[in-house]
Amino acid sequence: MSILRPGDEKFHYSDGSHKWIPPDPDYDQEVWDEQVRQHKQGHLKNERPKIRIQRLV
Repeated sequence: MSILRPGDEKFHYSDGSHKWIPPDPDYDQEVWDEQVRQHKQGHLKNERPKIRIQRLV
């Protein structure tokens, strides 16, 4: 599961899927693709915390 941060709305539809078509028809598709790719990598970085959490039994 990924974490949505403020500003992420421009990369997501209301169902949480990613927008692969730029919001502005004049926007460069290759630039948008790279921005979405980097945005998705940000999700992956947040999914793997650097601190290991131990459960007390």
